[in-house]
Amino acid sequence: MESFAHNLQMLSVQFVPFMMAVIFHEYAHGLMAERFGDTTAKDAGRLTLNPLPHIDWMGTVLFPLINMLSGLNILFGWAKPVPIDPTRFKTYRSGLFWVSFAGPLMNFLLAFVSAIGFCMMVKWAPQDFYLFEPLIAMTRVSVYLNIALGIFNLIPLPPLDGSKMIESFLSYNATRTYESIAPYSFFILLGLMFTGAFQILSAPINLLANLMLFLAGSMFGLGGLY
Repeated sequence: MESFAHNLQMLSVQFVPFMMAVIFHEYAHGLMAERFGDTTAKDAGRLTLNPLPHIDWMGTVLFPLINMLSGLNILFGWAKPVPIDPTRFKTYRSGLFWVSFAGPLMNFLLAFVSAIGFCMMVKWAPQDFYLFEPLIAMTRVSVYLNIALGIFNLIPLPPLDGSKMIESFLSYNATRTYESIAPYSFFILLGLMFTGAFQILSAPINLLANLMLFLAGSMFGLGGLY
């Protein structure tokens, strides 16, 4: 019972950062696609930060809730992919690369903004403020979660963003061969998650998250304490 209460407390500080991370991620894809001439996301009503159009009830709600309440170390989930039509890009290869990279890039930006928010709270918020501890926890979680989501999506496994970035350099036939892996990707990812193989990502995630907290802390005169 005590463990469940702890997981419920973690849910209260993890769920909002998770929702922001996946929704901003998809919004960034659509926004970058529009910059390259593809208005498919905008036409579908997905070029918005309103969470409702982006929610996938299994990936955005059910899976993350199960993860958080069960205390799993890996938060597994996703939002509904923003529709993109690469044939409408002004320049196909650069468009495909930057539209694909926009999602992870947004997560890295959110991580740094969260690090700044964390340091602002540490420096200026009174500790007797009733939301002090929840906001400290949420901003810190947001740093690590966004770094994790950004790095995860750079894995070169179709249809993750990393694979699309690679495809921007491939020929048509090579791309077709590469994408033939896609039907098995979900099961490959589940296998990697439940066998603990994803633990290899913990080192770069912690390194980048700590670097961002250090840089943000230096901006506010906090040194390397946070």
